[in-house]
Amino acid sequence: MSADKRIPVTEETREELHELKKPGQTYDDLLKELAQSRRREDLEKRFQELEDADSDDLTSLEDA
Repeated sequence: MSADKRIPVTEETREELHELKKPGQTYDDLLKELAQSRRREDLEKRFQELEDADSDDLTSLEDA
């Protein structure tokens, strides 16, 4: 299902998006790619936070 919606952006933002867009790529595809990249970064950050928290709670076998 396709629904055309307008997303208001400044001219500066539109130019930045245009520079990121690959030849033949639609703005829809670019925005999907950017959203997926952001979700991946957020997930990696969360995993790193969990890993750091786990390592703080663990006792080294050498210290036991």
